[in-house]
Parts: sequence; C-alpha cells; structure tokens
Amino acid sequence: MIDIFFGIFRIVLYQPLLNALVFLYAVVPGNDFGVAVILLTVLLRLAMYPLSGKAIRAQQKMAELQPRIKELQERFKNDKEKQAKEMLQLYKAEKINPFSSMAPLLLQLPVLLALFQVFRIGFGPEQLALLYVVPASLGASIDTTFLGLLDLQEKSFLLAGLVGVSQFLQAKTMAVPKSTKGKGGPDFSQALQKQMLYVFPFFLAFIALQFSAVLSVYLLTSNMFTVGQQLYMKKKKQGNA
Repeated sequence: MIDIFFGIFRIVLYQPLLNALVFLYAVVPGNDFGVAVILLTVLLRLAMYPLSGKAIRAQQKMAELQPRIKELQERFKNDKEKQAKEMLQLYKAEKINPFSSMAPLLLQLPVLLALFQVFRIGFGPEQLALLYVVPASLGASIDTTFLGLLDLQEKSFLLAGLVGVSQFLQAKTMAVPKSTKGKGGPDFSQALQKQMLYVFPFFLAFIALQFSAVLSVYLLTSNMFTVGQQLYMKKKKQGNA
C-alpha cells in the first residue's frame, strides 16, 4: 500500500515538477537555477490563484467581522455553548467558512513536499532519466547556482532572513486594522494575529535555515506573491466599494 502511495506521488507530483524545473532551467538565459525556481514558484502560485484568492477574501471578511465577533464573545462570555452557536450563525449569515483560509496551505503542502524531494534528491543521471523529453540545451549536469554567486544546494543565512522578512510583510498586509478590533482586551484572534506577525516569521526563517537555500528561494517567492495578491485584492475591493 505504501509503495502504491509513493508511486502515485512520484508520477503525479514529483516527476512533473522535476520536468518543469529542468525545462525552465534549460530555457532560462544563462541556465540560472535560481531564476528557474522563481519562475516555477510563480507558475504554481498562478495555478492556485483562484483558491488562494478565495482564502484571502475569507480572511478579509473575518477581519471586518471582528467587532461583531468580539461583541458576541463579551455578551456570552459565561455561556461558551451559546457563544459558539451564535458565532456559527454569524458565519452562516455572512456565508463565511472560518477554515477556508487553510485550503491553500493544505493544497500547497503536497506540492511543497514534492519540490523538497526534487531539491533534496538532486539532478543526477537517475533523476534526469525521469525527464519526458531531454531539452537540447541541457548540459551534462545542472549548475545549482543563483546569479552565479550563491549555490542553492547550500544553506544561506541571507535568504533565510529574507524569508522571515517576507513572512512578516505577508502577515502585516493581512493584519486587522485597529479601528476594526473593537473595545476591550485582546481576544484569541488578536493573540493569533500577533503570533503570526511577530513569532511565525522567526520560526519560518529558522526552518528555512535548516535546509538548502533553494527552499528559501521558493518560500521567499511564494510569500512575496501572496503579498502582491493581498494588496491587489484590497485595492480592487476598495475600488468596487
């Protein structure tokens, strides 16, 4: 059963991503591996754009509902069952699934695992034998340097730090404005937002530093793509208001 699972994983995710990355590497001027990783990340995020857009809209709607959520929490603070029921009714009335923001993460996870396998295993003769078509411009081996300066198979403090900064920017662009937080002490959502804003960037940077820099390039590009998508959707919503 496990062999069947890994076989499907290899055919459906690992092999297509390996082929896509090698193809981009072969067609990018100068055969820059880092640029190929950035292009592949952008293409993957564009493919997931509708789903991630839905999640961002749900997050924005949840931010707008914070005063009403805080009001329910204060009104029914001594009756947790009633509080949960009223909040579910609020979500239903506003047509919001509070867990929908998890969908892009769950979708990205198997893709991220497959990419990690591509990066970890490397590009030896056995891996290149899995190519559907060998690009004519592909040399005897793949040079994993970025801009001719940084070997992405090695760890990079600089790129790991930039991953943390990009995660902070991503959380900042989605942060609930102070004017919509309501009165009273901090609630769970505010505490979670602070964790995402100030703690998670350090955690993600630490994780990125444990692996080769190619993972940092993927995370950095993905985070900045999300920042751009969030800002675009905010501007579009303000224009339609």
